[in-house]
Amino acid sequence: MISVTSTKRGGSVTTTMGLPLFVLGKGADPHSERGVDCPGELPPASDPELVARAERAKAALGDRLFVLGHHYQRDEVIAFADVTGDSFKLAREAAARPGADYIVFCGVHFMAESADILTGDHQAVVLPDLAAGCSMADMATFDQVEECWEALEDAGVADRVVPITYMNSSADIKAFCGRHGGAVCTSSNAKRVLEWAFERGDKVLFLPDQHLGRNTAVRDLGMSLEDCVLYSPHHPSTKGVADAKMILWKGHCSVHGRFTRECVDDVRRRIPGVQVLVHPECRHEVVTASDLVGSTEFIIRTLEEAPAGSSWAIGTELNLVQRLARAHPDKSVTFLDKSVCYCSTMNRIDLPHLVWALESLVEGKIVNQITVDAETAHWARVALDRMLSIP
Repeated sequence: MISVTSTKRGGSVTTTMGLPLFVLGKGADPHSERGVDCPGELPPASDPELVARAERAKAALGDRLFVLGHHYQRDEVIAFADVTGDSFKLAREAAARPGADYIVFCGVHFMAESADILTGDHQAVVLPDLAAGCSMADMATFDQVEECWEALEDAGVADRVVPITYMNSSADIKAFCGRHGGAVCTSSNAKRVLEWAFERGDKVLFLPDQHLGRNTAVRDLGMSLEDCVLYSPHHPSTKGVADAKMILWKGHCSVHGRFTRECVDDVRRRIPGVQVLVHPECRHEVVTASDLVGSTEFIIRTLEEAPAGSSWAIGTELNLVQRLARAHPDKSVTFLDKSVCYCSTMNRIDLPHLVWALESLVEGKIVNQITVDAETAHWARVALDRMLSIP
């Protein structure tokens, strides 16, 4: 077993880990009864007894427990979620359950932080595996963003810049935006939040996903690519910021960034009449070549409302695409890429870790509690509240 301490600005959390992780199984047969034309099936639970143990632990905790499951989680975890959704929806669902002592968040670290910010002091937010992080969120650290802001001050433009951070960011970055007059956005409301920001300044520092920022600016706000400049924390330079409207942080989603224009062209050759539906975290050339672009909730709703017999190629995380394919057997659902594209950190939350977390709570032990210090939580909440106040 390995003892791991996770240090945050508000303190540290220590846990013991060493539980097994599942590995990817062989590719799925597109002609199987399930009809899922997607690669990379995950195997079933390694021990059927784990399902019974999870059921017993959840029953023992009763209303004191509330389990949240992100859409990108594997099925064996989603089966025990009281609510499924995207990151912000789940955080708000947690806030709406003040009677639950324990919020078990089956997602990644920044999501659990948001739940801790929005829930009461009497509630404990638990992340079954502390190693479940987010590569995108990790691409913008507090010190890096502070350094960027100082560079913008030196360039004489900081007083005209409104910082906006995507929900997929750490509490530290959300708090930074709160302190500097900015806000948080989601993939669903990025257009409205950017419009709000441009009413307060003539430039936006968009963190940490360059693709969502660029796609929203160009597709939804009518800007040109020349209105955008890329800022790299590893090769910092303020070249071009004086003329730019969007200062894009050089970050990206490791899952959505894998899709290419070639993927779109290939699926159109293979499947006549297919409609390509992608997440706005995809590269700009993928978004411009697609038929529809939208958030995870938009993708789910589009498939629900699509007519029987329609064909779809979806560019988002593979667990969700496989789940949508199974839920809509009357439609042809294809994964946009031929390669396996699971979110590796999201998949760290597996049934063994979930069982361990639940059984620990039954024994009165709170493991892997995620806490955000009061100062950071305050300013992060300011940024979140600003987003919520935007009509």
